[in-house]
Amino acid sequence: MFFVYILRSGKGVRYYIGCTKDVARRLAQHNAGMTQATRNLRPWLLVHTEEYQTLVAARRREAHIKSWKSPEYMRRALGLPD
Repeated sequence: MFFVYILRSGKGVRYYIGCTKDVARRLAQHNAGMTQATRNLRPWLLVHTEEYQTLVAARRREAHIKSWKSPEYMRRALGLPD
């Protein structure tokens, strides 16, 4: 199983969208500063996950969500908290 996940920064209204096989491990990496793109906006909170059978399907969904561009649209479409 693979997961698409969305993190929200504890320092503001920033989101990070990614995919992984192990969401807990990946969240821990983000919060430990092991990911350059998210290092300065810690702590991160997990706000959404979706499960997929294949990595290809998960990456496709990740790209689809990222194509929305607007955090406001993403919050409404996925029912994320403000």
